[in-house]
Amino acid sequence: MADLEQIVSLAKRRGFIFPGSEIYGGLAGTWDLGPLGAELAHNIKELWWNYFVRSHEEIFGLASSILTPEKVWEASGHLEGFADPLGEGQRFNLMFKTEVGAAEPEKKAAYLRPELAQGMFVNFKNVLDTMRPALPFGIAQIGKAFRNEIAPRDFLFRVREFDLMEFEYFVKESEWAEHFEKWRKEIWAWVEEVGIDKSKVHELEVPDGERAHYSKRTIDFEFDWPFGTKELYGLAYRGDFDLSNHMKHSGIDLKYTDPASGEKFIPHVIEPTFGLGRTILAVLLSAYREDGERVVLSLPSKIAPVKAAVFPLVSNK
Repeated sequence: MADLEQIVSLAKRRGFIFPGSEIYGGLAGTWDLGPLGAELAHNIKELWWNYFVRSHEEIFGLASSILTPEKVWEASGHLEGFADPLGEGQRFNLMFKTEVGAAEPEKKAAYLRPELAQGMFVNFKNVLDTMRPALPFGIAQIGKAFRNEIAPRDFLFRVREFDLMEFEYFVKESEWAEHFEKWRKEIWAWVEEVGIDKSKVHELEVPDGERAHYSKRTIDFEFDWPFGTKELYGLAYRGDFDLSNHMKHSGIDLKYTDPASGEKFIPHVIEPTFGLGRTILAVLLSAYREDGERVVLSLPSKIAPVKAAVFPLVSNK
């Protein structure tokens, strides 16, 4: 496998990835996709959407707003719990805060979303009312998320602005384990589909005390990066935490009515999460090889930014 410096150099040299705002010295934790990188990213997103959304009749697409009001993050627990330690006796919230409105007192606090999930949970009732789905069903989206990381590092691995591809899969509580297992297998199939070296991917069962505050079970799919074995994708069982809290804070009934029995209940949720930047990095590392003095990227044709090329004959090597 290439080391990280080789991939960073290749990505810039070949027009895949550039440092953000480079002519002004750059902005830590931001990266710009060049002509080949933008095409690669588009192809990966299109492949993911076809694989997980268009091929599943029970999964519905969504594109929710990046700006979200403070009450959403209060209900989700992010205002209180989404923080890292900063020095002795301090905690630093990772969300980017802004204001909506032109002047006081109309201004209201808002946040750039740190995850896609809440946009799907707050639209749960809208999807129920418009699509009339039966359990199990999912809501999926691809989009930007933002986290004010204290120490962004390792190229695309830990950044402040990134793209996520994920869906929330709503199930009956008694059936969560079988659906969890189904999507565990599908994540492995996706790893192969997108061209990531499966021999470098490992499952890690996240123990109690280390899971996110909403999770009752989490599996991390880790990758052997040049800087260590760390998370690539995640699969979490969120229970009914999110819908229950949004129902409590908003006062809106978010229960599902079973069409056969008439029973009303809050569904439980399985959440597979895929980071686009980490996917791109894992794909590049998996595709990289050296053939003598030549560097070769053996990208799968489904995602390759260049499908075919015609070059003039040259007399030198």
